[in-house]
Amino acid sequence: MSTAEPQGGPTRARAATEEKSGARRDRERPPAPEPLPHPVVDNHCHLDIADGDWVSTSEAIAAAAAVGVPRIVQIGCDLPGARWAVEAAAEHEALIAGVALHPNEAPRLAATGDLEAALEEIERLATAHDKVRAVGETGLDRFRHAQSRTGAEGWAAQEESFRRHIDLAKRLDKTLVIHDRDAHDDVLRVLDEEGVPERWVMHCFSGDDDFARRCLDRGAFLSFAGTVTFKNAAHLRDALAVTPRDRVLVETDAPFLTPTPWRGRPNASYLVPLTVRAMAEVLHADLEELCHTIDATTETAFGGTW
Repeated sequence: MSTAEPQGGPTRARAATEEKSGARRDRERPPAPEPLPHPVVDNHCHLDIADGDWVSTSEAIAAAAAVGVPRIVQIGCDLPGARWAVEAAAEHEALIAGVALHPNEAPRLAATGDLEAALEEIERLATAHDKVRAVGETGLDRFRHAQSRTGAEGWAAQEESFRRHIDLAKRLDKTLVIHDRDAHDDVLRVLDEEGVPERWVMHCFSGDDDFARRCLDRGAFLSFAGTVTFKNAAHLRDALAVTPRDRVLVETDAPFLTPTPWRGRPNASYLVPLTVRAMAEVLHADLEELCHTIDATTETAFGGTW
């Protein structure tokens, strides 16, 4: 495995680091939790987004592996991030990649006339290496759409981009990874109109038990992030409780959504054990058995081992 870092590395500054928190956060990294009894995969991470003091991608991967998270799905959600994800997956055995345009990228690119070219580049990147297993994160975001005030044209760009990504995942037999923020009904409407791929993941699942059932009925894998540990997230725990074990995934969405008790600090894959232990409590599951199941399910969701 090469020790070289993809250009840009984990210190590539992105405004999105502050975007999800709404305020500047304490940058001190939480201590490492107790290791898991069996490895699991962090199926959604942004190693390229700077937040905290990692020296290198290799350091972040090693810290995760030390607590039972030896594999990570690196997600690129704009063109620089997608390029970086492909390079990183090629250089690090622990990584596979997902490439896409985040729904909030689509209106910006449409406004400058660059959306079509960007979508064409995402398709090239999706076939650039056999470790690019996913098309994502794509989807719909009504929260940022309302803030952006891009109106009907901005929403149309989101939908068009989402539809194009769905088509790409189906044509290339890649896993579709969906971002859904305040857009549950719209996401399912578009999926119903376009038809779902063989494998698709609701990233950072944010709905209740009813929405979980609606996604599961369409064949989704549901991925739970640190949000499932938050005190005000009973609806997520209800959703987890009705999800069959062989449809459950775990993620960080790092550096965002740090689990309790470190909410507000920088997140990273080494904190996955905190979320998994909380999930085991919700499911009244044996921790080691749950880890085995999550690990196997993640391989199924992303098309096999790596």
